[in-house]
Parts: sequence; structure tokens; C-alpha cells
Amino acid sequence: MSEQVVPIDVSQPKQRQPLLRRRYALEVRQQMAWYWQALILAAALAVGLAISALILIAAGVPGGELLNEFVIMTVFDAQSLQAVLFQASPMILVGLAGCMAFRARFWNLGLDGQMIWGAIGATAIVLFEVGPPALRLPLMLLTAAVCGALWALTPIVLKLRLQVSEIISTLMLNYLASYFLLHLLYGSWKDPRDSFPYSPPFQSFERLPEFFHGYSAGIPLAVVIAVFALWLIGFSRAGLYLRFVDANPKVADAVGVPLRKTILATVLLSGAMAGIAGFVITSGQEGRLTQSFYQGYGFSGILIAFLARNNPIAALVVALLIATLFVAGRSLQVFYQIPFSMVQLIQAILVICVASSDFFIRHRLRRVQGGES
Repeated sequence: MSEQVVPIDVSQPKQRQPLLRRRYALEVRQQMAWYWQALILAAALAVGLAISALILIAAGVPGGELLNEFVIMTVFDAQSLQAVLFQASPMILVGLAGCMAFRARFWNLGLDGQMIWGAIGATAIVLFEVGPPALRLPLMLLTAAVCGALWALTPIVLKLRLQVSEIISTLMLNYLASYFLLHLLYGSWKDPRDSFPYSPPFQSFERLPEFFHGYSAGIPLAVVIAVFALWLIGFSRAGLYLRFVDANPKVADAVGVPLRKTILATVLLSGAMAGIAGFVITSGQEGRLTQSFYQGYGFSGILIAFLARNNPIAALVVALLIATLFVAGRSLQVFYQIPFSMVQLIQAILVICVASSDFFIRHRLRRVQGGES
């Protein structure tokens, strides 16, 4: 028998079946339900608080005392709660100022300068004795709002007319405002009785009264302004325009929204709120114009607006939490010799965590299948 030879074709390489594998693609979300957004934000805050707790423990604060210091001894103690509300009233106002400006796509980092000019305007009413005593406080409030709005006018005009970055202009104007404040307090507005760099004390009818024993009228004032901001954003025609501007300024301009007027009015309102915050501190807390009354509030206002996602009512709640953090931080200074810069570090950690959460809200990983030869 002869052996049969089967020819082998070596001209073509052997074909292999494609192997399927799973891959992931990053894509932009079209929308996300509000409860999922809240869950992601809460998770980010939990991570930030956990990191902050570890830092405090490493700095010498007993882990078992954190809950006691930040919750029990701060919220459930009458005197500490009074201090929290006392601290919260200007924070609510600067947080609202940040919310309004950020909704108009204007990154207002000049809250400190607007607070300074609000306080300067209110103090000018006192020193020059403008109006009768019964009208002195309303005049101080109105002047503070006008001065804060006017200080915000320059950067918004530069932005709309010349496309100058508001981040740079508002930050630079903070320095101008602070140096002018020092010029006044070391010069013609210095208290003549002891020659210290602060203004003469306000009289009793120039101080914010107490609406309840131990609680300043700055608290209901801040709540009223928060309710007004909520109505403006959620129910007024200006709020409708502002939602268009916040979503897409170019489309808003194309469909006939008065883009420039809306942004201008919103930023001026933001400056007015910051100016009122300066009035609340000088008239309700300090009782005079001092050289460092505004320090820390501008950054806190940006943090509050960011955490609240520019929602006025959420800003009110976040401001209360930040005020609690401030009061508890002072307690840690006394009992554990923790520097107050640690509180600012915790604020920065929370900002980073919330900023990171925005990535997961706006993006998602989608599983796809691909082939491999």
C-alpha cells in the first residue's frame, strides 16, 4: 500500500478566533438623580472627616474625645451653642455671597475686600453721625450693602468689558481694601482714647440688638437674607435667567436671556451680601472697626458655597457646621494646644474631597467589550 501524503498550505498564517475581553470607557453623564448626588457628596465628606480625624489623633487629640469635643460639648452645651450661632451669622452671609456669584459663573474671590468695605461704610455712618439714632442701624446696614456692591463693581466690569479674569482682579482688590483699612485705623479713624489701631466703640443704638437673651439679631437677619436668596433663585424671573446662565452662558445669550445684565446684577448682589456680613461682624460682634475682623471669612464663604453646591438653604446648614468646627477648634486650642491652622487644614481637606466628588457626579465608567487578535 502506498502512503497518501496530505499537502499543507503554509502560505497563509493560521487564523485564531478573537478573544473577547471587557474594557471600561470614561464618559460624561447626561444626568444623575439628586439622591445619588447626595450620596456621593456624603461619602466624600465622610472621607474628608475621617482623614481630619486621623490628623487630629496624630496631633495628640484622643480619638475617644473627638465626638465629645465636636458634637456633645459644642452642640448640646448652651453656651457653646450660643457661640456657634454667634459665629454662624456672618458665615451664612458670606456663604450666600459666594453662592450667588458662583451661580453666575463669576468666581468671586474678593469676599474679604467686600466685607471690609461694608464694614468701612457702616463705620463711616457711626463716626460722622449720619441720621438720627433711631435710623442709625438701618442706615449702617444699607451703606454696608452699597459699599460691598460697589467694591464688586470693578471686577465685574473688567470681566464683561475687557475679559479680565475675575480670579486675579478680586484677589488683588482684597489687598487694596485691607491696606486702606489699615490706613484708616492707623490714621484718622484711630481711637483717640488709647491710640490703638481700631475705631472708637459704637454706641448702644449702633450695635445689633439681641433678639433673644444671648443671641444676636444677626442670626435672624442672615436667615431672612437666605430665604430671599432662595426665592430669587427658585421662583423669580431673574432666577430663571440665572439658571440659564449657570447651565450654559452662550446658549443663554443665544435664546435671548439678558446675559450681561443678569451677571452684573447677581455679582452686585453678591458684593452687597458680603458687605452686610462685614456690618454684622463690626456691629454685632466687635462693636467697632478692627484691623483683622474679616480674616478667615472669605475662604470660609468659598468653602460654604462649594459644599452647598450654590444652594442658599444648604449654605445655611453648611455655615452652621463650619461655625461648629470653628468653635470646637478654639476648644482644642485651649485643652490640647492644637494650633488654629489645624482648623484651616481641615477646611482645605473638605474642599479637596468635595471637589473630587464632583468628578464622580459628572462622569461614569461604562463597561464595553472589545476584541483582541
